[in-house]
Amino acid sequence: MDAAPFNMAVPAAKVAPSPRWVRVRAGGEWVADSRQALLLAWYGPRMLPTYCFPAVDVRTDLLRPSATAGEAPLAIEHDLTVGGQVVERAATLFADVPAPLAAIEGHWSFTWDGRVTWFEEAMEIHVHARDPSKRVDAVPSERHVRVELGGQVIAESSRPVALFETTLPTRWYFPVTDVDWEVLEPSTTVSRCPYKGSARYWSAQVAGQTHADVAWSYETPVPECPRIAGLVSFFNERVDLVIDGVAEARPRTPWS
Repeated sequence: MDAAPFNMAVPAAKVAPSPRWVRVRAGGEWVADSRQALLLAWYGPRMLPTYCFPAVDVRTDLLRPSATAGEAPLAIEHDLTVGGQVVERAATLFADVPAPLAAIEGHWSFTWDGRVTWFEEAMEIHVHARDPSKRVDAVPSERHVRVELGGQVIAESSRPVALFETTLPTRWYFPVTDVDWEVLEPSTTVSRCPYKGSARYWSAQVAGQTHADVAWSYETPVPECPRIAGLVSFFNERVDLVIDGVAEARPRTPWS
């Protein structure tokens, strides 16, 4: 019997004060520097956790409303001019914010696309702000886990690492020797996660069919998540998992 299907629930948006010293740098200058930033934790299209700065902690003299209409929710997009260069739509000013998030009214945030650099304390951070209510725990396991595609076994192990990440299905990480490398081929896809690091991907060729980007690995994960270094995981949504002899239903998530 298949295990019960997993349905990913989107957490409710929330705002909370952050104890972290948060800064943003561009063109060799600090354009935001605050010890009173607010963490906006929200999820959805164009919505990932970010820090919001009071205007007093932002170089607003370097910001001008963007000439083209933007798509940032609840915010007015601004261009940043620094070091003689214009970074278009680099900053957002929150305005007309509904009551549940009213604390960020009049606050500023910045893009996470790499055109400016974010820091928490003295450490550069990437992709988006880390939500402290989200946990990522990598736990060595002795469960027997098998990955199948089209009825063909492509990975099997009794020594996987289980990665438990808030709101996501359990991800199983396999030692490289427990993976069938004859069916996997490198992909050009790369992703970045603030909780785990930078991952590279593989596609699978099974029975003449290509299954794109079904597996990934963090060769050098962030220091907080060392147990998954060099291991290989598969999208539960795109393969068939059998755990201790029980077939798992494919979860429904944005990666389905």
